[in-house]
Amino acid sequence: MTSTSLLKILKDDEWLRPFEAAIVGRHNAVITKQEELTKGKSLSEFATGHLYYGLHRTADCWIIREWAPCATSIFLIGDFNEWEKRSEYAFQRLNDHGDWELRLPLTALHHLDLYKIHVQWNGGEGERIPAWCQRVVQDEVTKIFSAQVWSPDRTFKFLHKAPQRPSTPLLIYECHIGMAQQEEKVGTYAEFQEKILPRIVADGYNCIQIMAIQEHPYYGSFGYHVSNFFAPSSRFGTPTELKELIDEAHRLGLLVIMDMVQSHAVKNELEGLGNLAGDPYQYFYKGSRREHPAWDSLCFDYGKNEVIHFLLSNCKYWLTEYNFDGFRFDGVTSMLYYSHGLGEAFCGYQDYYNGHQDDNAICYLTLANLLIHEVKPEAITIAEDVSGMPGLATPFTDGGMGFDYRLAMNIPDYWIKLIKEQKDENWKPSSIFWEMTNRRRGERNISYCESHDQALVGDKTIIFRLIDADMYWHFKKGDENDIAHRGIALHKMIRLVTLSTVNGGYLNFMGNEFGHPEWIDFPREGNTWSHQYARRQWNLVDNKELCYHWLGDFDRCMLEVIKSEPHLQDLPVVEVWHNDGDQILAYTRGELLFVFNFNPVRSYTDYGFMTQEGCYQVVLNTDAHEFGGNGLADDTIEHFTLPDPLLQKEKKGWLKLYIPARSAVVLRRKQE
Repeated sequence: MTSTSLLKILKDDEWLRPFEAAIVGRHNAVITKQEELTKGKSLSEFATGHLYYGLHRTADCWIIREWAPCATSIFLIGDFNEWEKRSEYAFQRLNDHGDWELRLPLTALHHLDLYKIHVQWNGGEGERIPAWCQRVVQDEVTKIFSAQVWSPDRTFKFLHKAPQRPSTPLLIYECHIGMAQQEEKVGTYAEFQEKILPRIVADGYNCIQIMAIQEHPYYGSFGYHVSNFFAPSSRFGTPTELKELIDEAHRLGLLVIMDMVQSHAVKNELEGLGNLAGDPYQYFYKGSRREHPAWDSLCFDYGKNEVIHFLLSNCKYWLTEYNFDGFRFDGVTSMLYYSHGLGEAFCGYQDYYNGHQDDNAICYLTLANLLIHEVKPEAITIAEDVSGMPGLATPFTDGGMGFDYRLAMNIPDYWIKLIKEQKDENWKPSSIFWEMTNRRRGERNISYCESHDQALVGDKTIIFRLIDADMYWHFKKGDENDIAHRGIALHKMIRLVTLSTVNGGYLNFMGNEFGHPEWIDFPREGNTWSHQYARRQWNLVDNKELCYHWLGDFDRCMLEVIKSEPHLQDLPVVEVWHNDGDQILAYTRGELLFVFNFNPVRSYTDYGFMTQEGCYQVVLNTDAHEFGGNGLADDTIEHFTLPDPLLQKEKKGWLKLYIPARSAVVLRRKQE
């Protein structure tokens, strides 16, 4: 067991000292659970359930296995036996643990055959999709889901290695395969590979985060009500096509991470795990903890070893079978607390160690991180957590849970609140700077202005909050009104200040970089099953007559500037100056100097502040004509600091700039 003196998290943060017992206890619980599960082997060797359970073709037969402790009989049914229970398709129970197995000759099943299991238990029976199945399809007419045999003649082989994690910030393009298309339909893996990947590369992102991969019965759930955890969604294409997409992304230099949903599962019994074999608690917590009160879904029992085996195997499966480079874990806050984080304020450290935390989930998530980095040492794990639990993105050896990054969920909330509640003249640069840089020491973050959450019906993207209906009438170049001008200017400034202060990475949801209008609304009964708002209108940014083109061009140039400063995410953000009355903010990162004027009406001539002496050149200006600005400054001019006799030893001088209202400029200090 670990001694308290060895946990770095306690050394680095003295405010955690009162909670030593809880922190060390959780750390040791992981060690104990790992030893219990692995029995001296590695986690990777333990997390191989997908190789044992489910349907597999061997050299001489088909084997299908299922864990169903409460079943009294199981039959394999499908279009190969007229969906009837026949004795030759009956499973045999292997042990008291509840493992069942069926072996069939190679001629019994064929590629693309449909199948299910018919399970009987004391007091009931039903058709089910096997828990470990790796392919599920939906009948276009009946809308019924079935498992499908996926055994093509040729096994896909990945040709390209994943790129190394970049030395520049991780620049994540959050995307959804189905709604990535211009057409009013569900897009495919193949279309995404052909049409969207080149856009992402040209825009300068180095990582994609793909949503809604795990199969889900309801398209409108955005992929968050998962039914089949090992099956890539067939509505987008085949497993081979997904592998081809990932391989091509790697060839293009993009890392590929998956939006992993293990925080809950869909309630559906016919498609999912809700009542696989007569026990509604087989995979889920008992009693009131079984159902999530806000999500209408089921909560996994993270304290049950079989569930841990299922979920850890799920992590390894996507890493090894599909060559994903890591995961963004959804709903981590919901996992960490008995309350799911609902109604919690999280005002102090005592809120993280008050006995209201699910230690089972904390242990599982830590094990998942250990496993993922054992299977792929360079893998990326990101926690979606709004609570701010200490140690979430701290290495396990230091006393943390082992995530590489945590989402800085306070930042989009801050921007929404600021835009909604404060007039422009009341924006305080000191507050903006604090929100952008307020984070736990030693934990990396993924910063973002907005994700898919802010684009959904019932909410608004930043551009739509700023401009709203005027986007429909005043977003053609030359026709902009004051509202459009304001929105264009602030859209660029908000992104620049968010990205330039990252300490790990940056995330953008597809289309938001160019101010995609309107909202996301998936096909549903309330909109007559329309795809009108479940797509991305790429023609808007491609049209050089529209203002969207300015925003898209700025985003690309902004990423270029950020990537031009080596290891920017590791460099300190050094505040040079702020004045809330003037609404001016300036800070440096390495040789880059960022200057913001949030004042909506006042421009400043020869605005001065002290910084490192030298010559500065403009490398990006939000007010430039090519980005929809007024072009009021001459960005070809080199700016020299003026010496100050009192600052000669510090090698600092006065830099004086012309800073137009509602604009930002990035300057690079020339090397001597």
